[in-house]
Amino acid sequence: MSNDSSVDLVTGAFSYSGSYIAERLLDSGRGVRTLTFHPQRAHPLQARIETVRYRFDDLTALTHSLAGVRTLYNTYWVRFDHGPASFDDAIKNSRILFTAAKSAGVERIVHVSISNASLESPLPYFRGKAQVEDALARSGVHYSIVRPTWIFGGDRDVLTNNIAWILRRMPVFALPGSGRYPVQPVHVGDLARICIDAADSSGDLVLDAAGPERMAFGDLVALIRSAVNARSPIIHIPPPVMAAAARGLGLLVRDVVLTPDEIRGLMDGLLVSHDPPLGRIAFSEWLEQHKTSLGRSYANELQRHFAA
Repeated sequence: MSNDSSVDLVTGAFSYSGSYIAERLLDSGRGVRTLTFHPQRAHPLQARIETVRYRFDDLTALTHSLAGVRTLYNTYWVRFDHGPASFDDAIKNSRILFTAAKSAGVERIVHVSISNASLESPLPYFRGKAQVEDALARSGVHYSIVRPTWIFGGDRDVLTNNIAWILRRMPVFALPGSGRYPVQPVHVGDLARICIDAADSSGDLVLDAAGPERMAFGDLVALIRSAVNARSPIIHIPPPVMAAAARGLGLLVRDVVLTPDEIRGLMDGLLVSHDPPLGRIAFSEWLEQHKTSLGRSYANELQRHFAA
């Protein structure tokens, strides 16, 4: 990307995937602005980024926050309904954001979605992601939609880290069903690179962001178990029992560990791509490099996203 006087805006640049996108842009010489619900929260990138609070309740203010922005990298979404945050609100707010981007003259929106998003999905997460994609396609702004699979890596990894944490500390590790359903993890750094490359597309674009390895979920858990030298047996239980166990663990750690819809999406094989992989970092190689630190502490989703 060429350097010029404009800036790029990354929603959630102090969060997970957004921080990797922002850091890569900064390292390339781009100016970066962010929209966030927590402008005062400490982060290593804070001193390098112009910070503005989300104003979904004020279209004029939101449009002003996008002034001078060439590319909007949108990572805004919610993982599950919680308190004031819901899928319905995330869809509505995304439409407002795209309207503001159009009014502000943003040239392109790079939107982070999810693999196998579908308007016909029975799962609110995947259906909601598809509704946001549809709103973006109707916004009048050129777009690149990037659909990651299972994102791993980095200090803010939740899913892989917490699998390792459970394996290190719990007497058993439960898998819903057979465990033979596929996953195709993509490293968060690869996702950032794919998003920034997608910003240079000449036309509208929809592409998957998936890693080079596809494996059964049960095999992925077994890899982590071996890497962290855990001895907890891996057992197979029915999905409803798994959902109840996840709720119980959630009460223990004061978090939402895994939702019934996430279990179903996992078992339906939705965290894979059917296109050639664009990711380069293999999960198994990354795991070998980070096995000593992985899962040493629990990554609490509620504390990260909803704590003041």
